[in-house]
Amino acid sequence: MTPRAFNKTFLRKLRQENGNVESSLVLIPLLILFLIAVELIVATNLRNSDFALAQSDASSRAISGIVTSSDHVIELSSPDSFTHMKLLITRRKHSLPQLVPGLVALLGGNAVVEVNGAAVMENLN
Repeated sequence: MTPRAFNKTFLRKLRQENGNVESSLVLIPLLILFLIAVELIVATNLRNSDFALAQSDASSRAISGIVTSSDHVIELSSPDSFTHMKLLITRRKHSLPQLVPGLVALLGGNAVVEVNGAAVMENLN
């Protein structure tokens, strides 16, 4: 095949309107938008499940009286001298999956969900 014949064949293929370029110009942004939406849905669901687990941990630890090193216990003052209340705060951290690489860095954040759970500790007298 001569270079002139190759150029004619190439130009003929280039002028055909099969829709390859147009469909890719639509599909690429649509795919990125879809992945961003899925990432937001996953992040919201993971945050909600982590919040439920943190609250469950706080409630069960407050009832049992078992406190870990990552928990915070706050002493609450009460006007009643017989009531001594403590508030237990638990923290839970979870990293998020990144479906769109570089999206979190572009937005200036980090892909970590941090939630707190709180419960009033029971007196074990």
